[in-house]
Amino acid sequence: MLPSIWKAFLEYHEEHSQKNPILLSLLKQTHLLEITDTQVTIACVNPGMSTFFEKRIEQIELSLSAYFKKSMRPIFVVKSSERKREEPLLKYEPSLDDLFSRAGLLPKYRFDNFAVSSSNNVAFAAAQAVSQNPGDSYNPLFFYGGVGIGKTHLAQAVGRAILEKSGEKRVYFCPGDRFTNELIESIQNKTTQKFRRKYRYLDIFIIDDVQFIAGKQTIQEEFFNTFNTVVSAGGQIILTSDRPPHEIKNLEDRLRSRFSGGLIVDLQPPDFELRAAILLIKAKEKNIPIQMDAVKIIAEQISDTRALEGTLLSLYAKTVGKKEEIDLEDVDSYFKGSVEKKSIKTSPSDIIHAVCSYYNIKQTTIKNPGRSDVVALPRQVIMYLLRKELHMKFDEIARLLKKKDHTTVMYGCNKISSQCMKNPNFKEEIDRIIQSLKQ
Repeated sequence: MLPSIWKAFLEYHEEHSQKNPILLSLLKQTHLLEITDTQVTIACVNPGMSTFFEKRIEQIELSLSAYFKKSMRPIFVVKSSERKREEPLLKYEPSLDDLFSRAGLLPKYRFDNFAVSSSNNVAFAAAQAVSQNPGDSYNPLFFYGGVGIGKTHLAQAVGRAILEKSGEKRVYFCPGDRFTNELIESIQNKTTQKFRRKYRYLDIFIIDDVQFIAGKQTIQEEFFNTFNTVVSAGGQIILTSDRPPHEIKNLEDRLRSRFSGGLIVDLQPPDFELRAAILLIKAKEKNIPIQMDAVKIIAEQISDTRALEGTLLSLYAKTVGKKEEIDLEDVDSYFKGSVEKKSIKTSPSDIIHAVCSYYNIKQTTIKNPGRSDVVALPRQVIMYLLRKELHMKFDEIARLLKKKDHTTVMYGCNKISSQCMKNPNFKEEIDRIIQSLKQ
């Protein structure tokens, strides 16, 4: 039945549409896979043919709607016919780089150059699971955390892995502000149908910094419908944000509910070990020789992952042509000139005294094994400040505070660092304590 319907349509198209011999010739090499009340699924013999039709989709849609006497949307999929065909006229196979570029993916974001540690291993595992089974594992997959901790890297790595496995998948990475701007332009130019065709028929839709759509009613409504269309068709949604769904202000409840319906993963700020690993990866990518001892010093001094690369490049610029590799002497010289000196009160006892005074607790309770909130938070703040201000090692802090092992200190430091990024009021508290040390 489907072949006879398609044959009748092609005859109608040839008689009533604008004369385009190439389009007609290629349409005759397709076959009908499925027809519903609103859309027609058309099989193409290769991706090049599908690309050709996508660029002329409005003309084909008009012809289909006229023939069926109702609005009919064409969907093109790559699938060879069961019967033998002649070699198609158009045989264009885009390269992987073309596919990545078209999808908005950058070459530098891959799984193999993503440094993994305890602060992001859950997010990494979830991303890999989605890349293996998009639409099935976690949908949506929601990454959140501060700036420069790898959200965009992981999200794009998923899209890249999927395209490497199947170049026919329609993958698109879109920053939240671009989605907003494109929708506004489409409304102004009366091209909303074209906008919807671009986004609603994706297999993998990755939207970065989704918090930017909050507070804009029309944008949120369009995104809600796009979200539902993609997921209903078996597509995968991946979202990144600087905060979890329940903390995004002015976000519609129905979107908040959709965002919370999959897996939500918190990416923590990188610890010392992860920063060192990131630095080694960057050095290898850029062919910059650097001693391991120098790497450790940089990782101790620099907590922001994006600043790590900048520091590495600055050091390389100072040493290139003079030395074979960046060493401890170069790093010491660099930080002497660029890092602000600590003020008078820099001893561990000064930090313990300042924190206990701020939270109005006795210093003796800090080293007791108690876990009540009254003591636990100030103790974690002390751990964080000993690490941040004095660059003490985790095991040194553990011994000072009479903790059994350094993992407790790592957890406490990461927790306070994360709270500083999420809660401006809490960050102000920490800043006031630091300021009291410098008076």
